[in-house]
Amino acid sequence: MTIKERLAGVRREMARRGVDAYIVPTEDFHGSEYVGAYFKVREYLSGFTGSAGTLLVMMQQAALWTDGRYFLQAKEQLNGSGIDLMCAGESGVPTLADYLKQHLRERAVVGFDGRTVSSRFVKKLSDKLQGKQVTFAGGEDLADPVWTERPRMACEPVWELEESFAGSTREDKISAVRGKMAEQGADALLLSALDEIAWLLNLRGGDIQYTPVFLSYLLLRRTDALLFVQGEAVGSELREKLCEAGVTLTPYGAIEQELERIPAGQTVWFDDTKVNERLAGSLPVSVKRLEKPSPVERLKAVKTPAEQRNMEQAHIRDGVAVTRFIRWVKENVGTQKITELGAAKKLEEFRKEEEGYLCPSFAPIIAYGAHGAVVHYEPTLETDAVLLPKSFCLADTGGHYWQGTTDITRTIALGALTEEEKRMYTLALRGHLNLGAAVFLQGTGGQNLDVLARGPLWENGLDYRHGTGHGVGYLLNVHEGPQRFHWRTLPESDSVPIEEGMVISNEPGLYMEGRFGIRHENLLLCCKAEKTEYGQFLKFKNLTMVPFDREAIVPSLMTERELTLLNHYHKIVYDTLAPHLSEEEGAWLLEAVREIKRQQ
Repeated sequence: MTIKERLAGVRREMARRGVDAYIVPTEDFHGSEYVGAYFKVREYLSGFTGSAGTLLVMMQQAALWTDGRYFLQAKEQLNGSGIDLMCAGESGVPTLADYLKQHLRERAVVGFDGRTVSSRFVKKLSDKLQGKQVTFAGGEDLADPVWTERPRMACEPVWELEESFAGSTREDKISAVRGKMAEQGADALLLSALDEIAWLLNLRGGDIQYTPVFLSYLLLRRTDALLFVQGEAVGSELREKLCEAGVTLTPYGAIEQELERIPAGQTVWFDDTKVNERLAGSLPVSVKRLEKPSPVERLKAVKTPAEQRNMEQAHIRDGVAVTRFIRWVKENVGTQKITELGAAKKLEEFRKEEEGYLCPSFAPIIAYGAHGAVVHYEPTLETDAVLLPKSFCLADTGGHYWQGTTDITRTIALGALTEEEKRMYTLALRGHLNLGAAVFLQGTGGQNLDVLARGPLWENGLDYRHGTGHGVGYLLNVHEGPQRFHWRTLPESDSVPIEEGMVISNEPGLYMEGRFGIRHENLLLCCKAEKTEYGQFLKFKNLTMVPFDREAIVPSLMTERELTLLNHYHKIVYDTLAPHLSEEEGAWLLEAVREIKRQQ
C-alpha cells in the first residue's frame, strides 16, 4: 500500500466519523521520543522515519511538521506523497495550530488518539482555535482500520538494575519523591514517562528498541504505589521485591478506571506535557490538579556519585571501542569495500568486546560525504554508501553499558580534504572546545552557555539547526531533560540551571547540503569549581575519551587557548586509553594525539 493509499484510507475513516482534520503525533501513550513498532503510526502514514514530527491529515491536504534536524530527510522521504513539509521554526512557516486556524471551517471536528497527545497540547490547541467553535474527538485511532498488519504492542521482560549501578534503592527514591509531594501538598503523583518510572523503581525493560524501558504507568500515593504494567512482563521474584517496597502491580489497561476513583478534594500532581489527554480527562472534576514537571525529572537528571563513577568507566570502555573503530576505518578505507552499514556493524563488534556492554543506545548514524549533511541520517540498504578515501565520515553512535549510557560523534577524515572541509571542521571544533571549558556560576542555564559553542560559527555567518546539548540518562533514554544547551527560548519551558552531577552533551556541527556534514560530540559531567565571594562556580569534565582528527584541523584558525585545550584533552585521552590498548594500538593513538602547534 502506497502512502497516498494509506492517506486515502484515513480520509475514508474521517468521512465516516465526521472528522475534518486528524492529527497524528510521533509519541506513544507515554510521550516517548522513540516508540515501539505498534506506535509508529505517523511513520506508517507518512513514510517519514525521523524521531520528531506531527502529521496533519485533512480532506484536501496533508502536512507534516518537523524540526531542523530532519528538514533534508523529510524533504526526501515526503517527495511524491502528497504531504507538504512544514519546517518548524523557520520564517513564514505556520505552526500546526495556526495552520488549523487558517484552514478549518467553523464548528469543525478535530480528531486524534487522545492517548498519544499530551494534556498541555490539547489545551493550547483549544485556546488557539477558540473562535472557531471547534469540537475535539479524542477517541479516534484511525490507524487500526487502515494498518491491517499492525505489529502487536511490545511486552518484553522487566528486569532489575542493581543498587551498585543505580547508587540508591527504590525505597530511598520513593521516599525522596514523597518528600517533594509533601512540600507541594500532593496526595498522589501520576507518572506516565517511561524513563521516570524505570528510574524510580530501579527497573529496566525492552519495549522500545535502544531504550531499556517498559510500558507502564505509576500512581504514587502517600502510603502506597500502583504500577500499571503488563503482568506477564514481570517475574514472580521481582513482583515480590516490588511488593516489599510497597508497590502493587495492576493491569496496564486499568489506569483510567483507577484515576476515575480518586476521592474528591485530593490533589493529583502530574506533568501535563507528558501525561496524555485521555488520562488527564479521566480525573474527576472534583480532584485538584497540580500541573507541573514531576519531581522525578530533576532527581533523575542529577546522577548519584555511584552513577557518576560508573559512567566514567563506561566511557573508558566506549572510548577504547570507538578509537579502535576510527583506526580501522582510516587504515582500511580504499583498500577494502566498506559501506556505511558495514562500518556500523564493525563498530558494534568493537563495542561487544568491551565488558559490560549491552546494546546500542540509538540507531547508529554512519554518514559518508553528503549523507553527513542530513543531521539524523540513518543508513539503509537503499542508501548504503561506500566509503571512499576522501572527505568525511560522520559517526554518531552510542551504547548502553551496565555502567551507563554513551553518546559520541566523531567526524573522521578518510583521505584528502578540501580547504573548506578543514575550515568548517576547525570552526565547529573551536566551539566544542570553548563550551567544554566553560566555568560558570551556579544557577546558570544552558541557554546562557550555548553561545560559547556557536560563537565561532556566528562570527562567520554560520549556524546549525539543532540544539547544542541534551541530558543523557543512566542506562535509560539517550536524550533526557530538563537540562539542555540551546539559544532558542521555548515558550513551554524555562531555562533550567545546569547542576553538579548532571550529564549533558556538547555537540556543535556544520552541515553543507549535498556535500558533507560535521559534528563533534562529547558528554560532559558538571562538577564543582572554586567558591568565591561571588558564589559557587561550576565546570565540566569530559566523560568521552576519543581523539579528534588532526588531519582535519587548521591550527592557524585556532587561538592559543583553544589549541592548549585540545592538546590537554588529547593527553588525557591517551593516558586514559593507552593501558587498555595493545602496543600497536597505543602507538597509533600516540600519533593521533600528537601535540598540535599554531604554526605547523
